[in-house]
Amino acid sequence: MPTAVSEELNVYESAEARFEIAAEKLGLEQGLYRYMKYPEREITVYIPVALDSGQIAVFTGYRVLHSTVRGPGKGGVRFAPDVSIDEVRALAAWMTWKCAVVDIPFGGAKGGVICNPAKLSKSELERVTRRYTAALSDWLGPERDIPAPDIGTNDQIMAWIMDTYSMHVRQATTAVVTGKPLDLGGSQGRKEATGRGLMICCDKAISKLGLKRDSTRVIVQGFGNVGSEGSLLMHQAGYKIIGAADVNGAIYNENGLDIPKLYDWVYHQRRSLPEFAGGERTTAQEILFRSCDILVPAATENQITSQNAHRVDCKILCEGANGPTTAHADSIIEKKGIFVIPDILGNAGGVTVSYFEWVQDRQGFFWRESEVNERLQDVMEHSFDQVVRYAEAHSVNNRIAAYIVAIDRVARALKLRGFYA
Repeated sequence: MPTAVSEELNVYESAEARFEIAAEKLGLEQGLYRYMKYPEREITVYIPVALDSGQIAVFTGYRVLHSTVRGPGKGGVRFAPDVSIDEVRALAAWMTWKCAVVDIPFGGAKGGVICNPAKLSKSELERVTRRYTAALSDWLGPERDIPAPDIGTNDQIMAWIMDTYSMHVRQATTAVVTGKPLDLGGSQGRKEATGRGLMICCDKAISKLGLKRDSTRVIVQGFGNVGSEGSLLMHQAGYKIIGAADVNGAIYNENGLDIPKLYDWVYHQRRSLPEFAGGERTTAQEILFRSCDILVPAATENQITSQNAHRVDCKILCEGANGPTTAHADSIIEKKGIFVIPDILGNAGGVTVSYFEWVQDRQGFFWRESEVNERLQDVMEHSFDQVVRYAEAHSVNNRIAAYIVAIDRVARALKLRGFYA
């Protein structure tokens, strides 16, 4: 029997719990509820790969397509040792709601391979990627399901996916993935998009709460693409970043960290984040509980739980990761009066610019970075306003308001399409 703790940390259970609360408040019809609760397709593939040693290893991969009601599936591919089918299911569902809350014409999908990319050579990683793509090639496509980078994957892996798919369909198909290198049809501004979206939401939140950038203290847990780019942009905009963390540990400085130097330390000098000389060392978990104005969990799922949510000390919780707060912790955070920017809104900048990339690839016409950023700002600000307006009008928290806005959009599209029989 699963324990209460293991149930709380099951990300699929968290995704389902929020869906059920929002569906009930929305008065969703039972038929629509059942249709939208489950994914359209789940695929498990076993990937034989010849390692550099000459040995054959078999990796397990997944792809879950949650919904194509509003458009093709969209979602990242995660390479990590702890990938599970429940995690991929949850992330696929979150992508459906994320695309709907920012009103872009995609449904949700997600993929993953159980592996440790740090222990694979570049050639082994390429073989894993290409075999995974080949196994899924009948289900992928610009009008079917469009992968993107996630934890453990990057623009090079997207290039290999695009090339493999293109070889199978016998034509260059750049729009089959997003997050590609610029030379292969990637979009200007895509690398910074999720972090920029976070900052746009934070700007809106501090304006609402009467705060100013230069007096707003920020802690960012996670210094991967989302956390590092978000930290850089917020630092440049005048926010005071007082804490940062990655898998190796964390540093804290109440007077503010020199984020450009920290970025150079981690990404150019390839040094360990907690060894940076500009702050006091602590753990990646403990940094979450230092006092700040904005807390940005941008690492992995299940960081804030019912066991530690009472220790969170911030005015604004802006979720950069998917599912950093468990469903069991939601009520504790709400009782503390923390203004929550939920993941399906806060980190939607990435999928929004992925949509822009897909549009540009299909048109064969590319936009300047300033155009990309301007369009992203318009989408994020409009979506933020809609969610907060709904939360206030219907006396629900921002997370449930975001789910209601998203579920309602998918339900309306489903009703308009009807059921094919």
